[in-house]
Amino acid sequence: MANISAQMVKELRESTGAGMMDCKAALNETGGDMTAAQDWLRKKGLSKAAKKAGRVAAEGLIGVEVAGTKGVVVEVNSETDFVARNDLFQGLVAMIADVALGVGSDVEAIKAAKVGSITIADAINDTIAKVGENMTLRRAATLSVSKGAVGMYVHNSVTEGLGKIGVLVALESPGKTDELATLGRMVAMHVAATNPQAVEAAGLDPDLVKREKDVLADKFRQQGKPENVIEKIVDSGLKTFYKEVCLLEQAYVHDSAKTVAQALKEAEGKVGGAIKVTGFVRFALGEGIEKQDSDFAAEVAAAAGQS
Repeated sequence: MANISAQMVKELRESTGAGMMDCKAALNETGGDMTAAQDWLRKKGLSKAAKKAGRVAAEGLIGVEVAGTKGVVVEVNSETDFVARNDLFQGLVAMIADVALGVGSDVEAIKAAKVGSITIADAINDTIAKVGENMTLRRAATLSVSKGAVGMYVHNSVTEGLGKIGVLVALESPGKTDELATLGRMVAMHVAATNPQAVEAAGLDPDLVKREKDVLADKFRQQGKPENVIEKIVDSGLKTFYKEVCLLEQAYVHDSAKTVAQALKEAEGKVGGAIKVTGFVRFALGEGIEKQDSDFAAEVAAAAGQS
């Protein structure tokens, strides 16, 4: 039997909104597998927010830059939010974004690129020495279009192009570039707010779709529904799921009476041509990085050589 810790129960409770005892039962039933435990709670109808993201731990900044038909977003981490407000650190992140716009999304290539006589890796190390805190270039991504515009949006911005969430949206279109850039920013704001998983259903990870189908089927199977009815319910449930996670099918945050696809279609007249979303990138600071809870008293005891 898996050893279920209080921390595991706490983490599952925060990610699902389910009760403590239900979370403990779910972990026991699934041998401590966090993802399986989330699904177990959903099947039992006990999870209130199975898709809720876990709390992020890393500090730092997301940097976004767009030039012409190309855009880049980078994440540079620091140990504390205090350093993220430092002018030196902000200048470093802006420099990295500017270099990445030309070099591309490969982190090692960015670090090897030169600004004047020093590399980005040297610049990072110099800033570490001056500020006294560790920093890392974690990731980068680029988007481009052959014709059209790349819209950008930065949420919780501390200065131009730097903040806690950065989004790029690529709009392919023969229309007016300035109008497309404005529209792209609006769609990027939508992406920042809703965090879609793909532009449309065809772009979703097949494993994600299968997991959703299995959860829906098992949930209604446990309620005693016949298989032929379950199949129809699952099909209906998947349509609802697609509206939640596919950008074009989501209700547009700027006008909830329309889907994003409908809003884009209506904008074609003003833009002067057909519009196609060819991709988007959304970086949220620290997503996917686990926070390790520290026991300050234990750390002090350890430093003093006590057990």
